[in-house]
Amino acid sequence: MENTFPLISLLFLTFPISTALLWGMRDASRVRWAALATTLVDLALCLAIVGGYQSEIAGFQWVETHPWIPSIGVHYRVGVDGISMWFLPLTALLFAGAVLASWNRVHTLIRLYYSLLLMLKTVTLGIFCALDTILFFFLWELTLIPIYFLVSLWGVGPHRRYAAVQYTLLMIASGIPLLMAFVLLAVEHSTHPTLAPLSGLVFSLPELLATPTSPAFQTLLFFLLLAGLAPKVPIVPFHVWLPTMAREGPVVVLAFMTGLKLGAYGMIRFLLPLAPKAAHDYHWLLAGLGTLGLLYGAFLALSQTNLLILLAYASISHVGLVLLGMTSMNLTGIQGAVFQLLNFTVISSGLYFMTGFLQHRTGSTEAINLGGLARTMPFFSACYLLFGLAGLGIPGTNGFPAEFLIFMSTLETHTGAGFAALAAVILGAGYFMNLFRKSFFGPVRHELHGNESDLNGRERTLALVLASLILLLGLAPNLLLDPMRVSAENWVGQLNAAQP
Repeated sequence: MENTFPLISLLFLTFPISTALLWGMRDASRVRWAALATTLVDLALCLAIVGGYQSEIAGFQWVETHPWIPSIGVHYRVGVDGISMWFLPLTALLFAGAVLASWNRVHTLIRLYYSLLLMLKTVTLGIFCALDTILFFFLWELTLIPIYFLVSLWGVGPHRRYAAVQYTLLMIASGIPLLMAFVLLAVEHSTHPTLAPLSGLVFSLPELLATPTSPAFQTLLFFLLLAGLAPKVPIVPFHVWLPTMAREGPVVVLAFMTGLKLGAYGMIRFLLPLAPKAAHDYHWLLAGLGTLGLLYGAFLALSQTNLLILLAYASISHVGLVLLGMTSMNLTGIQGAVFQLLNFTVISSGLYFMTGFLQHRTGSTEAINLGGLARTMPFFSACYLLFGLAGLGIPGTNGFPAEFLIFMSTLETHTGAGFAALAAVILGAGYFMNLFRKSFFGPVRHELHGNESDLNGRERTLALVLASLILLLGLAPNLLLDPMRVSAENWVGQLNAAQP
């Protein structure tokens, strides 16, 4: 039976309804509870989408299509497959965590703050569901509005407005080649003689995937999409905004940027399958960029003394591993890459949430100002260590099966990059454990004034939920891998069909 109920559209409708309710409330406590309730409703809807998904079908499900700009062939077209499906509940969970992490941190313009947070959530969910290239681009660019204001108004650093402007300008600039790629792709499908059955401009992703273009055009498309997606991955050297954002931005925005790698998802969804021949031809370039990011991020993380900056560079290193997984272009690699992207929403965002809790209590995330945290905050310290070990891929955590799959596929297809990835893991253990030792077990740098209390009820709930997911997915990875298998096989089949 087809899943035809418009659950995805219902998911989007929660934003205008909840925003209207928020602006009708005067009490700050009610605003917070309303925002949390909205994210939990979204989580329930996302779980309903997952529950109704038929994993034995390779194509997109829960598809909805309505005319948007029909004169040029642009439609509101949404749906999910096994690759994108799991991003929905984890995105909703991340934003529920963001609401909890902001509970007693935001005291000014509180209705605007939560409205922007809910807007960012809705737009992000739309990115994972968009099956029309123009709709995807529209939602992609729309993320800039809430991020700009969240960083400018609620950032923690003195140069927060500079960080917001830098990020916004870089993303607008990268949007130009992204839009150009989608428009040229639509024009190519309308003029190419072998694609004549598709009359008019074509922006529908399923139709574009079913009718690959010429190898020469794919090369142009490949580099345009790569230029458009690289800054948001981020790929070195387009990563310059992330360390700045780590110093200046609010923790909830950092949790979003490191927990949801929209650029890497865009590469899996659009770059490789729309230009499969070029992807095979330039696999060495993607593998090289992944290896560069792996080692660059790890080496710079080694020299950091600030937890927030360390996590930023660690994020650059970890996403390099995802690039290697998708560049392998086999079932093991793509499953490992998607699994690792899903892990970021739990591990990376969890570490940023926890670091935010620490910053709120101590006023600093510099190791020199910390020390002795394991004595005063034992529960916090145990959770932080678990999240960090999961990021290192320790067996028993969700990081292990994802990294193991990526290592196996990379060693098979790009042996040198595979050994570099193994070296990066060793470096990762060095930078995390060194700073953890100094911050949590080092000498106390200042007198305690009672602010360094352990996690409260809301914070403890968030930490326990994320810790439970880390252990559950580490011990039972097939909960994620089995439902995505058929879609992943179809993804690999489309790429391999481009090979002579």
